Order: sequence, then C-alpha cells, then structure tokens
Amino acid sequence: MSALIYALVQLLHTVINLYIWMIIIAAVLSFVQPNPSNPTVRSMIFGLYRLTEPAFAWVRRKMPFVVMGGIDLSPIVILLGLQFIDTFLIRLVFG
Repeated sequence: MSALIYALVQLLHTVINLYIWMIIIAAVLSFVQPNPSNPTVRSMIFGLYRLTEPAFAWVRRKMPFVVMGGIDLSPIVILLGLQFIDTFLIRLVFG
C-alpha cells in the first residue's frame, strides 16, 4: 500500500475524530449554558457553534423528525454517520 494513501487515511481519521469531539462538546454545552459574559467562553462557544451548526442545520433540514419534543437529536445522527464513514474507510484501506 502506498504511504501517501496511508497518510491521507490517517489524517482523515484524525479530522473525523476531532469533529466528533467538537460535536460532543457542543451538545453538552447546549445543556449546560455557560456564562456568555466571559469573553473567553463567548469566543469558544462562537467558534464551536460556527464549526458544528452547519452540520446540525443540514441534518435538521433533511430529517425534520430528529427534533422530538424539543430535544434535538441531530448530533446523534451526525455522530453515527461520522463513525460509519470512519470505520468504512479504515476497513476499506487497511482491511
């Protein structure tokens, strides 16, 4: 196997895992509601929102049934999709 393909798949695996953690943190922060008057917290939340909200909005638009009783399940759908893609790529290249 080519070293370039190995490096690209490993890089993609790392990016997917980082985005998975961002989604988990964004979902937890949506329940916690940290103090937005702190500039550090505000910039962190804004950056996380800008990175995750487009994916959440896309899932909500394509699958409106993921919002049930005021609870948004779009992070779970995205996490499952990312896990599927990650596992599929790893097995495709290394398996």
